[in-house]
Amino acid sequence: MLSQREKQARRAQRVRTQIRRKGGGKPRLSVARSSKHISVQVIDDVAGVTLASASTLEKDFRATGKTGADTAAAGAVGKLIAERAKKAGVSDVVFDRGGYLFHGRVKALAEAAREGGLNF
Repeated sequence: MLSQREKQARRAQRVRTQIRRKGGGKPRLSVARSSKHISVQVIDDVAGVTLASASTLEKDFRATGKTGADTAAAGAVGKLIAERAKKAGVSDVVFDRGGYLFHGRVKALAEAAREGGLNF
């Protein structure tokens, strides 16, 4: 029987496999969340580098006194990653939800990134 971590890793790998097939070489917007925080990276898989990143663990975000455990924080991180990706010259990405359901904080982050100017 598989453990919870192994099940989650399989789901994430299944999502990433589909993204690589259909992504067409676009950078990947990868989401990682925990019970208290959420982080996101724009990754160029061809070159193997991170182009931009944002998280609720950053000093600027922690100074506001919010935690990363709500949709408002996820929306703020989404806007921040869109801003940083634009600065890095990236406008088209493929969304990698990492095995998480497209619901709640993940959905709020995606919608905020779209509002910020990222296309996916």
